[in-house]
Amino acid sequence: QVTAKTAFLFILPQYNVSVPTADGELVQYHYGLKDLVTILFYIFIAIILHAVVQEYALDKINRRLHLSKVKHSKFNESGQLVAFHLTSVIWCLYVVVTEGYISNPRSLWENYPHVYLPFQVKFFYLCQLAYWLHALPELYFQKVRKEEIPRQLRCIALYLVHIAGAYLLNLTRLGLILLLLQYLAEFFFHMARLVYFTDENNEKLFNVWAVVFVVTRLFTLTLYILVIGFGLPRVENQALDPERGNFFSFLFNNILFRMSVLLLVCLFQASVMWRFIHFQLRRWREYWNEQSSRKRAAAGAKQQAKPLKRDSGYHENGVVKAENGTSPRTKKLKSP
Repeated sequence: QVTAKTAFLFILPQYNVSVPTADGELVQYHYGLKDLVTILFYIFIAIILHAVVQEYALDKINRRLHLSKVKHSKFNESGQLVAFHLTSVIWCLYVVVTEGYISNPRSLWENYPHVYLPFQVKFFYLCQLAYWLHALPELYFQKVRKEEIPRQLRCIALYLVHIAGAYLLNLTRLGLILLLLQYLAEFFFHMARLVYFTDENNEKLFNVWAVVFVVTRLFTLTLYILVIGFGLPRVENQALDPERGNFFSFLFNNILFRMSVLLLVCLFQASVMWRFIHFQLRRWREYWNEQSSRKRAAAGAKQQAKPLKRDSGYHENGVVKAENGTSPRTKKLKSP
């Protein structure tokens, strides 16, 4: 029994409480320091799953493609993220649908702070934190190039800050929708990269990703404005109460603070869109330059393939003869 209790501490979420409802009692969860033990356990699970995907899927594909070292590293990165994002999108969509967060958008801010979480919501957040923390030792295990490490560290840090912030500040419902939108766009991007590495002439999925990216950015910005601009300022309990998990809803009564937050959100989304537009312009410029170079090469090949213009007449024993059989050369007159 002692061993079982210790095992449950690693495997199952902790801090469960019975919340009275109209139908009886409902078991829900809140967070605490014991969550670190559960996250540690699932970090090892994530490392094992990472190795399984690498060994039984990505390595076999790499042997057939014979990619260069740079493309090999990017292919492995995108392959791992495609598996993770696809799983997370399906899981996150199931959670938000079953919990009614999509059918009832008011639930994103109603009864804030959302201190008590359903089992599937808390477990989802613990697994997300475990995955992005496992990505740190994977930089060493996968022997990532030094040039790529700063970019990947920034990506990991941004995900950890946003996921942990939503979890600790009791904004888990808003965080779920934002993660769903972000992971959906990232899935199409890394899927497009995998297809591109297998066939460099196939860039159709990049166009699909471009559309999905723009749509998800618009939904993200709209969601921020809806929750921060209109939802949280109408929460009944506006007093600062850290013990109950109410950290900053009282600040949203101040219109200056609310507008400042929305301005920062808009500037951040604008910077993301600017990088996206810059990336698309560069990609299109490279595409048109490649197409023009191909056309020039094809035109040069046609010119070389044209037959040389021959002299009138025909050859006989190495001598050009006219059509009537006489030599086309003029006779040389003798001097008197």
